[in-house]
Amino acid sequence: MGVDTSFLPTLSIQDVERASQLIQHAYAPPTPKTTPDDLKRLQHELFEIQKRPEAWGLVIPLLEHEDQNVQFFGAHTAQVKIARDWDFFPPEHAEALRDAMVQLTAHSISNGRSAFILRKLFVALTSLALKLVPGHPTRWPDWIMACVSLFSSHGAPMEHIHNFLSIVAEEVGNADLIGSSKIQLQQSLTDVTSMVVQAITVSINPVPGVIPPRQVQSALRCLQAWMVIFRSNDLAPMIAMLLALLNPASDCTIFVASSDTLQEVASKSAFSDGSCDTTFTEPLLLWLDSMGSDIVESMVLTGEVTEMSHSLCKLLVALGDHSTSYIAAHISSLGVVGQNPPRTKGHLTQTFLRLLLAYTGLSGYYGVDEEESEMTLGFWYLFQEALWSTDFYFPECESDGDGNTPPPSRTDAAHIVMAKTVYIELVQVLRRKVAFPPLRSGWSKDQIEKFQVYRRDVGDTLINAYYVLRDDMLRFYVNDISDRLATNQDWNEIEATLHCIMSIQEALDLEKVSHLSRLFSPEILGRLPSGGHNRIRRTTLCLIGAYSSWFATQPIQPQISPEPNLLLTVLNYVVAALTDASLSLQAATALRNLCDANRKALAPHIVAFGRLHDGLEQITDSEKSKVLQSIASVIQALPPVDEISPIEAIVHPIIQKLGTALQLSSTLPEEARNLTILQLEVLSGVAKGLTRTADGIPETDDDHAAKVEAKKIDIAREDPRALKLRENIFSCIRSVVDLWSTDAGINHALSDLFKSITCLPDDITLISLPAGPLLELVCIAAQRQLTAAWLSLAAILIAQLNPPVFVLTLKARPTPEAETVVASALPVLLQCGLGVLGVARAMELNPDIVQEFFACMDRVGQDFIGAFYVISPGLLDALMQCATTSLSLQERYSLVAACNFLSTLIHRSSLVDELSGPKSLLMAKHGRALMRAVLQGFAGVAPRSAVPNLIEMLGTLINRSNGIDGGSGTAGEWVREILFSSDFVPSKAGPEVKEKFIKAVSGSRSLKRIREAAQQFTLIARGLEGSSFGYASVSM
Repeated sequence: MGVDTSFLPTLSIQDVERASQLIQHAYAPPTPKTTPDDLKRLQHELFEIQKRPEAWGLVIPLLEHEDQNVQFFGAHTAQVKIARDWDFFPPEHAEALRDAMVQLTAHSISNGRSAFILRKLFVALTSLALKLVPGHPTRWPDWIMACVSLFSSHGAPMEHIHNFLSIVAEEVGNADLIGSSKIQLQQSLTDVTSMVVQAITVSINPVPGVIPPRQVQSALRCLQAWMVIFRSNDLAPMIAMLLALLNPASDCTIFVASSDTLQEVASKSAFSDGSCDTTFTEPLLLWLDSMGSDIVESMVLTGEVTEMSHSLCKLLVALGDHSTSYIAAHISSLGVVGQNPPRTKGHLTQTFLRLLLAYTGLSGYYGVDEEESEMTLGFWYLFQEALWSTDFYFPECESDGDGNTPPPSRTDAAHIVMAKTVYIELVQVLRRKVAFPPLRSGWSKDQIEKFQVYRRDVGDTLINAYYVLRDDMLRFYVNDISDRLATNQDWNEIEATLHCIMSIQEALDLEKVSHLSRLFSPEILGRLPSGGHNRIRRTTLCLIGAYSSWFATQPIQPQISPEPNLLLTVLNYVVAALTDASLSLQAATALRNLCDANRKALAPHIVAFGRLHDGLEQITDSEKSKVLQSIASVIQALPPVDEISPIEAIVHPIIQKLGTALQLSSTLPEEARNLTILQLEVLSGVAKGLTRTADGIPETDDDHAAKVEAKKIDIAREDPRALKLRENIFSCIRSVVDLWSTDAGINHALSDLFKSITCLPDDITLISLPAGPLLELVCIAAQRQLTAAWLSLAAILIAQLNPPVFVLTLKARPTPEAETVVASALPVLLQCGLGVLGVARAMELNPDIVQEFFACMDRVGQDFIGAFYVISPGLLDALMQCATTSLSLQERYSLVAACNFLSTLIHRSSLVDELSGPKSLLMAKHGRALMRAVLQGFAGVAPRSAVPNLIEMLGTLINRSNGIDGGSGTAGEWVREILFSSDFVPSKAGPEVKEKFIKAVSGSRSLKRIREAAQQFTLIARGLEGSSFGYASVSM
């Protein structure tokens, strides 16, 4: 090769042969005798060979071997050694290695090595450039040009030059560099853009038939790789060349490659911001008008989506994403573009929309017959947003202060008419596309699921269409159903329309929308099937559930009225489907939504719900909870004292069945367990139904009506029947906990019940239970078997013992009774948690328990901080030691939960004057150990993702280490002692770095400065300085 390689290790012929044989065995086609263990052993042995310093000496001999697999491994070894072992390579030989690698690559090119071997060598060269280019002076000036010149002098085909340039752009772009190193590498690319542009254009602007297709393709790949580097003036001349390659009559592979490149221009280049209308958007629109239309027309006529037409669909979508604003602004424009022949901008944008609609409405079913229609859906969202943002488009929902929509000008009227015309066609097309095929279509399960997902995506698109069409869209759908019912059309077509109406529910203003009364009237709903035809019945039930709140906007009809009661009409339709096992889920969900949203309107019909309760046994067990929740919602609308009897009627059977289950537990344990879970779920449903506030902050105590209502509930709760009912409920719960507290299924049901049957004071019901006694049951269960679920539930109940106050002038303080409950529960929870987590490796094996344990302790710290200082000192010390140990866990959520608890404990203790002394004693005893855990976490013990939480912990220690007055004196001393102790975890932070960090944190109480100093120390200690990945991972 004529270059010095004496600095590389020299291996014996036998060593080289041994390595070659290993490679050939590892990469040879497997034989029947080859086992996975054999391949694993060979690969491990090759890996070990690569790790050795002598492996540098394998590169040249392996590249000169006759076997291509061996040649590739030689190139791979060069790349691996440069990327992974550069720190161990003698720096005085760096330039010699550079020259050798360039010559070696040029020699491989001239010898005709395979492209996959050359690509690996190109990667190795780029890896070497990442090491040598940064610095002043650089150790590899003009490296790209030097390589290209040498390769060309060795007769490298343009295809190889393109591949090298592509890899350079990709590898440098993906390199983990920051600061001056990144700038210097990027500048080295910028310096050769003119050369790269020339290398590309000479291949994509060819004389027909002269440039080989492979060279054109490699040039296009190179252009894609350099897309983010080129300036707009570099790209502009290439657009016409790319469009010239989009020739339907030419090579399909060139068409697809050019289309892919134009898609990249639209999304990743200097043009990607939607600019350059005359340079990019309009030329492409003209091409679509002249040539793209022919491709789409052929596709529609033949019904076949070829590779070329598929690529065109992708190009249309990319252009739509890029030029949405242009298309929206010029949808009816009379401005002229082009000369042969001249076209108006309105014509071009309408042609684009017509072509895109052709793909949106492709014949056949998505996922079975075609894959393109789904690709276009995202554009219609962007298009609607762009239409709204144009200065002369006024959606019907916008009006002036008097509520009058200003009349658009003639130009604006044309714009609006055109926009609506497009979306009307879109709505019609999508209605057709979401229709299921006839039964027994032979679809696989995956195809059905894919089509269901497509229908949901279409639903999202229809919402955007509604924002353009408004009332016209709903009128179209309702008329469509009416017309199809009149002509006895396929139920699948009607189901598709119902699905579309259901999908747009969230966009409708239910208080103003029209046409729904017709939809839910006997004219339409009354003519839909009430038996069989499960698909349309299922969709109808979902539709009713989605629009359940609309019925609440309608005037309450008197019980004697000539007009049909639409609410009762849909209610009867829903109830009739409850006993059908295939529809019970949708029916029960719709019933729950209807009853929750229309409680007052349905309360006069409470007797009918009594009959529904009587037929409960005919309903699937899994849906009984929803049905009883529905009934309870209606009961809640009655005056509180009138609620008692119907609540008794639905709760007493539940209590009786729970008693039966408890009695059967010894003889039929599995049946008893299943019955218990079911009844607990049903009781949860009742509790949820009786709850009034579904969202938002409850009304304040100044609201007279709220006070009156609360007084009525209090009186009703003191009724002997209500007292006895709550007593029986609690007794059953206690018996279940005593018997089955270690059963996971029952624990889950109990957890849901506890959350449902407890509440904030403003939302108390007749069966709401106090949090204190339930917390005692949780403690009993935790003593038998501690689980994350019990700890999570304990945290919820503790929070309810100190409910929030929604009046700014009042300060929330727990009652003495609540403090007593928590003071009793905390030692039990601590003993359970510490007993489990104190076992060797228990924290690593039970991250869910660790997380919920410290989350529970954090809750106590926020609401009952004094409770920690009245437990036995030994228990608090054990908790602090456990939390300190947790700061070294590798599971992020566990570590974060421990950090949050410790910060809360220290911070909240500092805010209470009476706790300043105990807090100071606590910090004197455990502060240094906490600081040590935090600092060792920075140095590498903790996962990088938890560093931000450790930084917050450090700030708390710095500012709260000396008690109520803060100060960093004690903490600063801890930092110095720990960092310079002999047993501090090994790291790459030297004495100077440590001193700088100590000075920064000891002399500041600013969390921002502490954070910056800790981040920098962490990067250096972990060897990540200068790495964008490292910086990102410690500053999230």
